[in-house]
Amino acid sequence: MGRMGPMGPMKSRTTPKPRITVGAAADGLLLDSPLPMSRAEMDALGWDSLDVLLVTGDAYVDHSSFGTALIGRFLVNAGYRVGIIAQPRWETTDDIARLGRPRLFAGIGAGALDSMLAHYTAFRKLRHDDAYTPGDRHGARPNRACIVYTGLVRHAFPGLPVVLGGVEASLRRASHYDFWTDKIRRSILLDSKADLLVYGMGERAVLEAAQRLSTLSEGTPKPAQALRGIPGTAFAVSSLAPLQEQGIVPPDEALIVLPGHEAIVQDPKALMTATLTLERQVHQGTGWAVQASGTQQVLFAPPAAGLGTAELDALHALPFTRRPHPSYKERIPAADMIQFSITAHRGCAGGCTFCSITLHQGRQIQSRSAESLVAEARLLTRHPDWKGSISDVGGPTANMWGARCAADPAVCKRADCLIPRVCPHFKTDNARLIKLLRGMQAVEGVKHLRVASGIRYDLDGGDGKFLRELVHEFVGGQLKVAPEHLSDKVLRLMRKPSFARFEAFLELFADASHQAGRTQYVIPYLISAFPGCTDGDMRDLARWLQQRGWRPKQVQCFIPTPGTIATAMFHASIDPEGNPIPVAKTDRDRLKQHHILLPVESRGE
Repeated sequence: MGRMGPMGPMKSRTTPKPRITVGAAADGLLLDSPLPMSRAEMDALGWDSLDVLLVTGDAYVDHSSFGTALIGRFLVNAGYRVGIIAQPRWETTDDIARLGRPRLFAGIGAGALDSMLAHYTAFRKLRHDDAYTPGDRHGARPNRACIVYTGLVRHAFPGLPVVLGGVEASLRRASHYDFWTDKIRRSILLDSKADLLVYGMGERAVLEAAQRLSTLSEGTPKPAQALRGIPGTAFAVSSLAPLQEQGIVPPDEALIVLPGHEAIVQDPKALMTATLTLERQVHQGTGWAVQASGTQQVLFAPPAAGLGTAELDALHALPFTRRPHPSYKERIPAADMIQFSITAHRGCAGGCTFCSITLHQGRQIQSRSAESLVAEARLLTRHPDWKGSISDVGGPTANMWGARCAADPAVCKRADCLIPRVCPHFKTDNARLIKLLRGMQAVEGVKHLRVASGIRYDLDGGDGKFLRELVHEFVGGQLKVAPEHLSDKVLRLMRKPSFARFEAFLELFADASHQAGRTQYVIPYLISAFPGCTDGDMRDLARWLQQRGWRPKQVQCFIPTPGTIATAMFHASIDPEGNPIPVAKTDRDRLKQHHILLPVESRGE
């Protein structure tokens, strides 16, 4: 069956190669043409049916910072017809079924955040806003969206393979602690009854899933079985033996065995073991892992290989409109924030214990080329909404663009490339980054370029030159940094640099801002009630802030999000080495620490 473009039939479908390139398949979708969300839009493209249906808990914003748009554009470029159902009603299948049954599979994601985190505060109170929803309104997605959406798809399209992806699925792929119920929950793959779970950045895995299903003859019984063994995925079976006989799964002695679900329920310390084991699997990039859960085994294939520079360049060159879908009549705050931001790289070499980035994107930095980034800056200046400013150039950490590791991750034993000191194998090129930013700033039509996604102040090369140049040229009055705390004891548990490094950075920032003739401010991210933190630690931090005359407007009380090491610390009351630590677990104790930092008028939990 050939794919139809708006100008008529296109050449017959062939099995796409597992590389990311830009070709004619993208030509049918112009700047003002998002992926279809209605039958009328499908008709305009000449599509009588879809190959892949993507369901998301966020509104559809056609921007490369949104996972659904990224995967959708990528699959269309590979020759597949993709439609999107965003924030469907969950009391009926009418929305899910609107575009018809797809030929291959339905891909499901909760959105940019875990749906429970999107709904509830650190003190389990219902939020009243949602930056990923038109009108900033709460309530457009269900709790545990991946589970609910899978049920809708199963009801609407019996027998259709269902593939989970995105942050909610990735971080809940194994047995995990759920803060909102204060219980250990089993893999979301089992609770949702989906066929496959894609963890991490999913382009390679999703493309291979589409390719495998495309090769099956129509009416093949149990088509989802063809999806087993794809790198970067997890799936469940009742017995390993048949897959081991077929060579899909390695023999028992080659498997990384996680503590089973029941063992974790019985012994909270087993959650720490499982979490650290998954962290090593992601970083080292090799080995199959398995976790028993009742009568089933959840298998985790090795992580998918990261995208190379040319592949990332091609991915971000796809024709994103950088706008919400035109059917929306109200503003979407998240879309406004990122419309003219540019993603320079993926991954983070830091292994902060409270952060999910390394579990999702990995520690190996994957960077776009300078040429690609300058080209995107030029493209922005021709956008109908352009007002002259690039709001951000960065990624998880802005000053890791172009960084590389000379070590072999398969044998690396470090849990963090930067702590307790920067690994000698981890190389950054700050001079090249400044040259890149200056080149983008020099593009005709760019009035301002800012770095707003946060930096690591322990990656300044030792002489402070990079930070001075950054502050002089690319800080727009405020710079976000994340000291998180003052106590070095707590910082070690966080895997963050010492507080002395932060104080040295503040002196450099003030001096550089003065030399530039500007009044500029550091916006510090601070965390209260972190595992291992005591009331005394919070009072020490409060005194330091008071001495500087700082009155923080926002302090994040630690939220134990699924899958992180800090969450295992919270649940088990131990550090990663198994030593006992104090933990503020009740809302009363957590609020007490939280209120030590916040002035009375700022309290509104």
